[in-house]
Amino acid sequence: MKVKLYTTPSCAYCHTLKVFLKDHGVAFEEVDILNNEKERDEIIERSGQMTAPILDIDGQIIVGFSREKICKLLNIKD
Repeated sequence: MKVKLYTTPSCAYCHTLKVFLKDHGVAFEEVDILNNEKERDEIIERSGQMTAPILDIDGQIIVGFSREKICKLLNIKD
């Protein structure tokens, strides 16, 4: 399963989501969209959103920290 997390350095929800994923043993690639224009443009096009965090779980896009959706897609019993 491929998990990619799009964040910005000052985003509190991004930090909380990173901690949540780490606490549940989920490996993920983090992309700082503030400093990576190419990745930022791609995820805006795919998600239709200009906010962070955005989580891509095997092509399924979740905008924000939607605990229920994340747990469902990652099979996390929280």
